[in-house]
Formats: sequence, C-alpha cells, structure tokens
Amino acid sequence: MPSLTALRAFDDNYIWVLRGDAGQSLIVDPGQAAPVLEAAAQGLAPAAILLTHHHDDHIGGVPELLARWPGLPVIAADDDRIVTATHRVGDGETFEAAGMRFQALFVPGHTRSHVAFQRLAEGGELFSGDTLFSLGCGRLFEGTPAQMLTSLDRLAALPGDTPVCCGHEYTASNAAFALAVEPGNAALRQRADQVRALRTQGRPSLPVSLAEERATNPFLRVDVPEVAQAVDAWLVHRAGDRVETFAGLRRWKDGFRA
Repeated sequence: MPSLTALRAFDDNYIWVLRGDAGQSLIVDPGQAAPVLEAAAQGLAPAAILLTHHHDDHIGGVPELLARWPGLPVIAADDDRIVTATHRVGDGETFEAAGMRFQALFVPGHTRSHVAFQRLAEGGELFSGDTLFSLGCGRLFEGTPAQMLTSLDRLAALPGDTPVCCGHEYTASNAAFALAVEPGNAALRQRADQVRALRTQGRPSLPVSLAEERATNPFLRVDVPEVAQAVDAWLVHRAGDRVETFAGLRRWKDGFRA
C-alpha cells in the first residue's frame, strides 16, 4: 500500500509525498525545495512532481528540485505560467507516476486552470490543492462562483472514503466560520473539537475523508436548508439559486473574523 506524508512549508502549506510500493515517491505542490531535500537526505526518492496550479507557494521549489534531479517529470495543467511543466494533462486524463495511476480533474475557480489529482485505487487520495480545503474552499482569484461550485460538486461526488489532501492547514480557522454558518451541526462540532486537539499536539488536521467533508463543510452543503437560511440572513434577502447561495457564502467567508 502507498504511504502518505505531509511535509510542512512556509507558515501553513503542505507538500504531499505519496510513496509507492516500489519505494519511489510522488511530490505534490513543492512550493519550497528545502523540505523535500531534507526528506531526500532521509531516503526519499522522488519519481515525479504534480502541480495543482500556478501560485508560487505551490510551484516555487520546482527549479531547485530539477537542479537536484534533472529529468524528473513535472505534471501540470496546460498553463503557460507553469514553465517547469514537462507533461501537460487534460481534464479526465489518466496517467502513471511513481508506479501509480492517477486521474486529472479540471476544477477551475481558485485559478482558471486549477487541476486536482486522484489516485485511481479504492480509497485513493485526492490532492485538491487550493480548490477544496477541509471545512472550506479556495478564494475566487480567477474564476466565478458558478465555476467553483461546479468544481466542488465534482469533487464532492467522489467516493466517501476518498482521503482529501489539501494544500494548506486552514482547518481550525475554517471551523470557526463553519460553526458560525451551521452551529447546530453535531458532526461539525465534533470535527472542530478533533481539529483543536490535533493542532494543540502539533499534528496535521489532514487528510480527512470526503464523507466527513460532505457532513461538515458549508461549501459542500449549500443545498442544506440550515446553510442556505444562514446565508440568506447574512445577505438580508433570499438567494435566488444555489449559485447565489454559494457566492454569498464565499463573500461572507472573505470578510469573516473569528
């Protein structure tokens, strides 16, 4: 069975390392090279790099890693801003990396070319970058609310046992907002307590199952009456449809302070 490790980078980024059965590893979103190089000193053997989007805190370490391992495949979406990519993948395309099969899922919203990657196996990990966070979602820097909601719907439709591997440790702050939206959600209160305990111990709050996210993440729950009603109250009018509910929820989160 592949093994998963989260390397910390910057203040709250995660560089995900998925080690295949053959011992070689896949590196996801290395915004910094140093954590990967330190892991290599302990035996990490990179076989490929996956990049979810073009932001520097996700791709900035790639040139230094390629200097250390020339010819290392770098797999990304078709975006000229990711100049280090050696392999471009399209929506729904399957490919092999580090001896494992993956599918690329086009999920625009945070950026126009954001892609998520899922390992094609039972319980295969989802590397969601900055599209889906635990208890949250990414800001809309280049996409529209309708695009982001479609992207989140697509990810939410994956099997419930899918481990969600996000790009940032935002879960505690996201929990505060989620509780403001849906304070009566018992599963959410339990998840918030769990996250508080994990972070107090210095442990990651991730990965988390997609089933748990569907039960607790307000951005995956815009069709739940309690969430829609909370957004309507914040908007001070009734949202016309689920896209407007999502857009209101995202604007609410953008200005939220716990």
